[in-house]
Amino acid sequence: MVSRARALRHIVGRAVAGALLVAPPSSARSSFTVNPTQIHLGGRTTTALLTLRNEEALPLRFQLSVFSWNQDSRGEMELDPTDDIVFYPPLLTLAPGEERRIRIGAATAFGPVERTYRIFVEELPPESEGDQGAVRMLTKMGIPIFLRPAEPVAQAALEALRLTGGTFGFHVRNAGTVHFVPQDVRVRGFGLGKEVVFDRHLDGWYILAGGTRAYEVQLGDADCSRLHSLAVEVLIASSTLSDELDVDPAACRSSAAP
Repeated sequence: MVSRARALRHIVGRAVAGALLVAPPSSARSSFTVNPTQIHLGGRTTTALLTLRNEEALPLRFQLSVFSWNQDSRGEMELDPTDDIVFYPPLLTLAPGEERRIRIGAATAFGPVERTYRIFVEELPPESEGDQGAVRMLTKMGIPIFLRPAEPVAQAALEALRLTGGTFGFHVRNAGTVHFVPQDVRVRGFGLGKEVVFDRHLDGWYILAGGTRAYEVQLGDADCSRLHSLAVEVLIASSTLSDELDVDPAACRSSAAP
């Protein structure tokens, strides 16, 4: 089943810690904000401004870097250095309460399919640590950059439903030219009388143009033995993809089972 859907914004909130340091009893995390949380560039808008604000009572130092952004079938980021995106400045220091604007631009042609990148704002250690009894948790935040095609087409497909060895799997494929973000991915199992055996919600995340996200749900033996069918619903904007699979009881048994 194929459903058309518009691309969605994925909202990223205040910067969160990119790594947690092993710290003594006293530790601190810096606080800064970045706006906007997504950057869209197109034929008429080839540059944008990214505003970085220091919410701390101490100066903060930052460095910026940019990478092309792809994904594997599990949705994990695949990042590669790129010269397609230019920005300035790459290094900056913000006083308490200060904000700065970073200019970002496209240095490559716009194609028929959306191109995707991430610019990372990474906090650097302070030049001098005033409180030697505290270890600061440094923050790194990635902002998506989308180079939109002239004629964006959003199209999603739900495919490859299967149950093997007690594991239910399916694919959500992006057959369009721009990304989308599923708002909800729901898997339900029904018994012979259509009673709900289990109801599970899975994480939604960006699915880039031309990409496919593979989902798997491990079913318990007790639940799987009661199943008559499995149903999937994927909510994307105002559209819903749905499909159902009849369950073969033999598919509940793992290959290692006698």
